[in-house]
Amino acid sequence: MASADVDRTLLALADPTRRRVVDLLRRKPQRAGDIAAALSVSAPRLSRHLRVLRNSGLVEDRGVDHDARVRVYRLRPGRFAILRTWLEEVEAFWTAELSAFKAHAERTRARRRP
Repeated sequence: MASADVDRTLLALADPTRRRVVDLLRRKPQRAGDIAAALSVSAPRLSRHLRVLRNSGLVEDRGVDHDARVRVYRLRPGRFAILRTWLEEVEAFWTAELSAFKAHAERTRARRRP
């Protein structure tokens, strides 16, 4: 897994407004105007957040059949899968480290007992 992908994803999710956008889009795809209204943010401010989320690969926008001017935003699962894989690797590392520390502590305690 490319560390640049993880870096880009974490950077995009570092902002609380962008995490709130992700939370809204987890429920259903939405138009930018609906997202802005739900979050009480201006359209230009939301546009900047959506650009970061699109560039990071977390969100995509698509037109709707009946009106080419309308864009609907939805989550892209691939980038979240990359992040989940990285987190699982980190968790596996710390699980192994803590297990080794526990075994060491138990051996040390057993040697000190008379």
